[in-house]
Amino acid sequence: MSNVRALAAQTLFQVVDKGASLSAQLPLATSQLDGKDKALLQQICYGVLRYLPSLEHYCQQLLEQPLKGKRRVFQFLLYVGIYQLQHMRVPAHAAVAETVNALTPLRAPGMKGLVNAILRSFQRHQVELETSAAEIPACLYNHPGWFINQLKAAYPTQWQAILEANQQQAPMWLRVNQSQFSTADYAALLDQEGVAYQLHSEYPDGILLDSPIDVYALPQFAAGACSVQDAAAQKAARLLAPQAGENILDACAAPGGKTCHILELADAKVTAIDADGDRLQRVEQNLERIRLSAKCLEGDASDPETWWDGEQYDRILLDVPCSATGVIRRHPDIKWLRRASDIDNLVTLQAQIIDKIWPLLKPGGTLVYATCSVLPQENQQQIARFLSVTPDATLVPLHDADTQTQPGLQLLPGLSDGFYYAKLTKQ
Repeated sequence: MSNVRALAAQTLFQVVDKGASLSAQLPLATSQLDGKDKALLQQICYGVLRYLPSLEHYCQQLLEQPLKGKRRVFQFLLYVGIYQLQHMRVPAHAAVAETVNALTPLRAPGMKGLVNAILRSFQRHQVELETSAAEIPACLYNHPGWFINQLKAAYPTQWQAILEANQQQAPMWLRVNQSQFSTADYAALLDQEGVAYQLHSEYPDGILLDSPIDVYALPQFAAGACSVQDAAAQKAARLLAPQAGENILDACAAPGGKTCHILELADAKVTAIDADGDRLQRVEQNLERIRLSAKCLEGDASDPETWWDGEQYDRILLDVPCSATGVIRRHPDIKWLRRASDIDNLVTLQAQIIDKIWPLLKPGGTLVYATCSVLPQENQQQIARFLSVTPDATLVPLHDADTQTQPGLQLLPGLSDGFYYAKLTKQ
């Protein structure tokens, strides 16, 4: 099948109804496409997931009853069609025609009349449908209610800005491999290629591209000169401050961006562990491309007895499993795959991991705790709990308001992704 709209409907069905990850499903679908169609498929899938509550509302108003069972995939095809009409520059007649044509590869030509009628009806009633949707919070903000409520509680003056940022396309940041080029020298290579960018003093290894670009169009990308990594994630290795010759652990390391960054900054002995063997292969692939090496082990950070060799570490980067609520703009499926009940389970797991990993750190050593979450339960509250029960842990302030009761640095989505860091030393 090579029909973009049909593939989009099937991909969205697998993600929303079957709970599959968009990161896993999208490559399967794009492998059936060429060139610009790959980008179009990604744009449609990301867009539908960003505006899912609104699209569901429109269909509720336009259909006598939702499409269920074997016809469920056609409900997602309607979302695909409406999203194009509402948010894309595709001419309306082409959006309707191409969406209807998708029913042929989906082997449902008998549905063409219904799909055509619903899309035409949306065109006629678009203004009133949008007005009614704006009165429903889930549609107005296009996030699940539980998440909106948690943001309101945590960020009384910022929650709307966070939701708005989540609806935007994420920027493309590069991390310059400092073992090969200085940031200024690599920027000069981009100048030669006519690639527009910005530098930010807060991110010494980072370059923000004005527009996304194919990575293999970047100078010497294949030789490891740079990597794609958000600015917030680039803070991890810099806060860890690795030194040459040190024994360093990167726990929960996959896919390896932070492991690579540590090695780019210092000629250290690095061990990267991850519980997922398949994802650990990504770490090894990334290391191979940047031409640096680390010891990669499949292991559970909450159970170090099964993999630790007994030698304590000078520094530990602990990027724990989390809700990923700080990277929704990169992974919009998180909004619909994550449940409120997941947060308590993640908080419990995070506590187990940091409690178990702490004994692996040498006295005088440094541990950096990180998440890509914006929820206090996983961040400030987690570290405040740890400090209260760990007498030999000392908080290293990352800003003026970094205290025992409100520890760490919380970044919100904007220039960078949403991320949290806390830096601790061992007495």
